[in-house]
Parts: sequence; structure tokens; C-alpha cells
Amino acid sequence: MTTPTPTGRHERRGTDDHLVWERTFRAPLDDVWASVTESDRLARWFGTWTGDPSDGFVTVQMNAEGDAAEPSRFEIRACDAPTHLAVDVVDEGGAWYLDLELRESDGTTTLRFAQRIHDVSIVEHTGPGWEWYLDRLVTSASGADPDDLDFDAYLAATHDHYRALQDTLTPDRPR
Repeated sequence: MTTPTPTGRHERRGTDDHLVWERTFRAPLDDVWASVTESDRLARWFGTWTGDPSDGFVTVQMNAEGDAAEPSRFEIRACDAPTHLAVDVVDEGGAWYLDLELRESDGTTTLRFAQRIHDVSIVEHTGPGWEWYLDRLVTSASGADPDDLDFDAYLAATHDHYRALQDTLTPDRPR
């Protein structure tokens, strides 16, 4: 396995700090959209969901976190298939405000994934986690086994990048 390289960067959107990552796929837009929205495809790299999205939420059971992962309610803030999905998750792990955009050009689809940062102290841990999950998606989409990616290797290789990035972010403000 090659050493993971941190790709996340800070982006300011209005008054909020975001971490942003991009991944590219030699696949059509609809195929990548299915990998992030269809429960059986999502299960290959992240977890499964149950429920009816038309209710405005689904329940997600992550499957790469081990047996201790509790199901989480993912509130669907926006869904413009097949190019944009925004969800909010508030659970025992914290609050997660996620935004996913897809665009296709010449047979290549680019995924742009962002997390609004509400608590700057989590960046040093959140960054390596999203690097790992997004690379699990890329690995799955290529037909390889995402379980071959070692989270500890991601943490070791990317933690310092995200710790340094964390130190540049605006301290949390009450909302």
C-alpha cells in the first residue's frame, strides 16, 4: 500500500469554515451518484441506510467502524439528483454538516465533499477519517476491496496535516 497523502483543504463559505476534499472517477455521473446514495452501493465503502428519503431523513448504519457503531439519523437538507446531496447528522459522535457535489466532464466524474466545521477541535481526527472513507469509495468504485485500506496508516500519514490546518481555523462561535 502506498502512503496516504492528505488532500483536505480549508475553505471559507460565508462565515463558516469547511474542510473540502475532491476525488475523481473514470465513471459516469450516475454511477458515482449511485455509489453515494443507493444503500447496497454505499454498503461497499461506508454503510447501509434504511427508511424513506421522502420523509427527509434516513437511518445509517456504518459498517467500517466495527461492531460498536450505533445507527445515526441523517437529515437530508438538500437532494438534487444526481449532482448534489447535503445531510446533517447529530449523534453521540458530534455534529456533522456534510455537502457532496458531483460534476462530469469527458467521462470523468469529480466528487467534491465538504464538511462545515462547527468544532475546530475535531479537525485533526475528522480529516484523516474522511481521507480514509473517500479513498474507500474510490477503491470500491475501481472494483478493489476497500477493507485493504488501513485506517491507522491514514491517521499516521495525515494527522499532522490536519492538526496544522486545525490551528489556522477560526475558533468556534456560539450559534
